[in-house]
Amino acid sequence: MNPPLPFGAGRNGHPAPSDLTEIMDKVAHGDKQAFSVLYDAIAPLVFGIVLKVVRDRAQSEEVAQEVMIDLWRQAARYRPETGAVSAWAATIAHRRAVDRVRSAQASVEREQAQAAREHTTAFDEVTEQVETRLESEQVRRCLRGLTELQRQAVTLAYYGGLTYREVAESLRTPLPTIKTRMRDGLIRLRDCMGVTT
Repeated sequence: MNPPLPFGAGRNGHPAPSDLTEIMDKVAHGDKQAFSVLYDAIAPLVFGIVLKVVRDRAQSEEVAQEVMIDLWRQAARYRPETGAVSAWAATIAHRRAVDRVRSAQASVEREQAQAAREHTTAFDEVTEQVETRLESEQVRRCLRGLTELQRQAVTLAYYGGLTYREVAESLRTPLPTIKTRMRDGLIRLRDCMGVTT
């Protein structure tokens, strides 16, 4: 149960607006009891404003608490000539609520963008794997169209990483013959693969 209000009570047992100005002045000087009175008077208003903007009760409670802490910390910045304490609190509450909604929306958009990137990446990887597999099958099919010497020479050079001389030694075939067979084999592969120069 709350202690009786130390100032003249307004309607519904809440301090009158002029009393809130006095209470705010005491809060600005670190008076915890005054803040307790301010909290009881202003918190329902703050929560109502935040709930209308945020719409989620749990988040609204959290934002309303943040607003009340702001009121405690910024009490010295309040100027009575700029408006009533309740209007000042309402402005802070509305700004905080809008910030929370924007932050939540930005977070959702970031998550959606990340999910889209991951989905695209996965799709691209699958596409790439399919293309690589199809190309590999086409290369194997085209290699089968070469003569035995051409196929062996090309395979040793491109898959084995051997030089012309090493291919010639490995196949025990003269170097000029290997060069000719590889050139002819590569031309046939190019034509089979449909590569244009």
